[in-house]
Amino acid sequence: MQIPRDAVLLRIFFGEDDKFGRLPLHEAIVLKAREMQLGGATVLRGHVGFGHSSHIHTTKILRLSQDLPVVVEIIDAPGKIDAFLPVLDGMMKSGLVTIEKVQVLQYGPGKRQPIGAGSKPPEAGGESS
Repeated sequence: MQIPRDAVLLRIFFGEDDKFGRLPLHEAIVLKAREMQLGGATVLRGHVGFGHSSHIHTTKILRLSQDLPVVVEIIDAPGKIDAFLPVLDGMMKSGLVTIEKVQVLQYGPGKRQPIGAGSKPPEAGGESS
């Protein structure tokens, strides 16, 4: 699978108690992204956060925290992300979804070498004689 150098990062914020059917929402999103052959997905669980309600969700205090923040990140070509958005909309009841342009420097076995990698740094003191 190839991801173009100029890609899009889809970032989805919600609470870990959110569900889609019987599955946790983060798991359902990752499975659907894989089914639609998106480049990859990562789920991040937060230690503390708040959303539109301004209620703090945290792992601190003497109680077991509920509904900790979760972020799912997916990177792929803009067209593939655009095709995924209506599907995502049907899965989510609430949350925050952001999109930003990114440049992919490395991905997979045939990964690209980052700009400047493998070349020697210039000598200190300017040009050599």
